Amino acid sequence: MTEPDRLRLLATFVAGVSLDVAQAPDGHPAYTDGQTVYVTAGASFDQMRREMLLQSALLGAGSLSPGYLKAVRARPSTTRRYLALEGRRVLADLAERLPLAAALVLDGGPCTASAAESLALARSRKPVPDPPDWFGVIKPRAVVPAAAGPGAAAGENDAGALHTDAEETGDDDEPGGESKILKLFEAPVSSQALSDLLRKLFGGGKSNEDDAAGGDLRVGSVRQVQRLGINARPAPTQIRFTGTEKPGSAVGVRGALFPEWDVHHNRYRPDWCRVIDFPLVSDVDVSAAEVPQDAVLRQRLARIGLGLKRLRARADGDELDTEALIAMCVDLRAGFSPPDNVYLERRKLERNLGVLILVDASGSATDADPDGLAVHEHQRRAAATMAATLEELGDRVAVYAFRSQGRNAVHLPAIKTFEQRFGAAERARLNQLQPSGYTRLGAAIRGAGEILQNTAGTPNRLLVVLSDGYPYDSGYEGRYAEADAHAALGELRAAGVACLCLSIGAGSTGEEFQRVFGSACNAAGASLAELSPRMDELFLSALRELAAPR
Repeated sequence: MTEPDRLRLLATFVAGVSLDVAQAPDGHPAYTDGQTVYVTAGASFDQMRREMLLQSALLGAGSLSPGYLKAVRARPSTTRRYLALEGRRVLADLAERLPLAAALVLDGGPCTASAAESLALARSRKPVPDPPDWFGVIKPRAVVPAAAGPGAAAGENDAGALHTDAEETGDDDEPGGESKILKLFEAPVSSQALSDLLRKLFGGGKSNEDDAAGGDLRVGSVRQVQRLGINARPAPTQIRFTGTEKPGSAVGVRGALFPEWDVHHNRYRPDWCRVIDFPLVSDVDVSAAEVPQDAVLRQRLARIGLGLKRLRARADGDELDTEALIAMCVDLRAGFSPPDNVYLERRKLERNLGVLILVDASGSATDADPDGLAVHEHQRRAAATMAATLEELGDRVAVYAFRSQGRNAVHLPAIKTFEQRFGAAERARLNQLQPSGYTRLGAAIRGAGEILQNTAGTPNRLLVVLSDGYPYDSGYEGRYAEADAHAALGELRAAGVACLCLSIGAGSTGEEFQRVFGSACNAAGASLAELSPRMDELFLSALRELAAPR
């Protein structure tokens, strides 16, 4: 057991939620993403313990809740001041119930009595002492709130869960009887790491039950070798559902591999990201299938014409309609006075449009607008309204969500495929989708583009991305992430897929938004109603880009 592993139980106790402890990448200070506390690599055990206590205490005290993180996002100085103040406060509170933390309380004690007071003081101009190095840092965009409900975290209600551990933690790979000791600990702390630790201490094989400890599907790295070792695992296979009574259970997982653009070295990383698309088949409440109507949006989208359609028997047109002319002659010989509608007219009425709506279901979409409505809620409503409207107009529509947990687990849960109707079940699944995970935007765009090209079945294809435009994942942030998402959009447009990127309710109109989506047609608005009056222009502008000379 490594030194960080020894701290998992203590971290879970301090935070009040299941936590893992791992070493941060070389050169990175301690931080947490809400699911794992990352301690300094190569540090002494005493320093690792101090870093773990501080970061876990921040989580347990609610100091890293979305409201506080949003207030310090993109403000490094304020974030550091907030960490210094909250670190002092949570350590003082923790010392009252954990003697181990008493020795870590800094001289002078806490300066504030609550997280709100710490935030207010951090925003002010009053002097604040710098935090010690072992406080680590706060990464606002890295902290993901725990997901709950249908369609929440990959692995709870869908078949897209991937655990990217290099190998199994347990020593016993053979199924055995259900461990009663593990059952006792499953309810209060749902932690795979805790179960594995107890299995080592007390013995007991993995349970045969699907809902018991050890029942998770674990997928490790895959490589070709000459000989099989003791830790060899079979290669991943296509998802195959085992029954409708447990739609989330599957016998295997695999995904498509996509490259990723490395702007720092000006090259692609081949087969770098694994993208898994799978049907979102969690149980739904069809009473939640309501879709907001938008008459302006329908009127605007109905105007879109992409191909010429021949209209016969018109009063005016480009050429004579032979069939109408013959019919008029017959009527005249029979003694009738037919109208002189004998022309052919060609108008741009044909659509032949396939649209894939890609909804950001990552944890960054939990931010709320001034009215208290989350960005994710804006995006879900917009996706539902657009999908229903386009389907009524006769277009082929698909709706996918996306989230990620590292480069080997970019999930694309399919809410509605091109072959399905946008019925009550599909609408309810979209309405009940909950945000979680991270935002590896480039891989998600490439995966959705591949689906659109292969299954739309139309000459005109459009990818509509609903996202706040803030890409972030493990080893995927800043200029690197922005450049990769920018490159992914360029790749799709070069392949004949139009791209339209919409930010709704997120207030994303700055330089960062343009660095990510600026290469494609994009727009931002406080709500869908704000963008509806010019939605036809946005659609046509995105589609016309494909015809423009390069």
